Amino acid sequence: MPKSLSVVGGGVIGLAVAARSARDGWSVRLHDPSVGTGASWVAGGMLAPLSEGWPGEHELLELGAHSLARWPEFARALPGPSVFSATGSLTVALDAADATDLRTIADWVGKQGHDLEILGRAQIRELEPSLAQNIRLGLLAPTELAIDNRMLLEALHTAAVSAGVEFSTDTVTDLDALTTDRIVLAAGAQTSALLADVPVRAVKGEILRLRRRPSATPAPTRTIRGSVHGRAIYLVPRGDGLVLGATQYESGQDTQVTVAGVRDLIADAERLMPGLGEYELHECAAGLRPMSPDGLPLIGKISDRVIVASGHGRNGILLMPITADAVAALLEDDALIEAKAADPARFTTDRKQ
Repeated sequence: MPKSLSVVGGGVIGLAVAARSARDGWSVRLHDPSVGTGASWVAGGMLAPLSEGWPGEHELLELGAHSLARWPEFARALPGPSVFSATGSLTVALDAADATDLRTIADWVGKQGHDLEILGRAQIRELEPSLAQNIRLGLLAPTELAIDNRMLLEALHTAAVSAGVEFSTDTVTDLDALTTDRIVLAAGAQTSALLADVPVRAVKGEILRLRRRPSATPAPTRTIRGSVHGRAIYLVPRGDGLVLGATQYESGQDTQVTVAGVRDLIADAERLMPGLGEYELHECAAGLRPMSPDGLPLIGKISDRVIVASGHGRNGILLMPITADAVAALLEDDALIEAKAADPARFTTDRKQ
């Protein structure tokens, strides 16, 4: 008789873990009252560990790079059409300070063995003619990708069903009430409500989904990232337009979209792409990102029975393949060396056995 597993949480992490575990021979039940409606539903879908690298953040860079390398094979195994929405990312600088930062990133990431390319104005205009003419400098990461998050959720759900995962709409309030051999806690921003000693907090992020109208400027073909007045902004291609993100607020469990958030996202995006005003504002949404204190996720054993896979912050989709591999190893009482930095034991040495 196969061993039994409860997966608590139905975002991209929970779905990927459930499908993988069922294929590996576990009898899996996934618990979530509304699968695929949390942070995964409002994600931008950027897979950009290289261009977001910064000196001193070696562990986060390497974890992200290892997961990015897994993505093509992971995607090929998914049912349905391709979930990729863009290949390559371009981070742009509007002023001298941002240009200096891009050179710092290119130099440091290059020393870690990952190639990035600095572009001048003419090269940027040639690659992405819809961008503003006053952009000073660009940082091209040709191997980075972008995912259509909602297509991904559908594909993961289909994969989980096909693998034999059972779904429960019951809300889990007590892990001890689950009777399976093992438990994987992948509850995102709700993780700490179930395990108080796991340091995951909710951080609100807002996104806008835009549709291109026939008369509007074509969308960029790559993910575009930049900074305006110290606020990060990204434009991620979708089949019918763009996703803009993302604001970031320490606001508890609040998921209301604010006027200020929408205003800033549109204004900042127009600094990068002046023709954006001709697009249709199709959707405004907010989600709660599960953040850890140090920016790295928590993937590891909490006890002999419970494994946590949470705290991925803005990088849940990026880190999904390596998280699924790491959890699969943990379920076999092994460890994935590439995910060592995500061990939750870094926050506490006292574990309840």
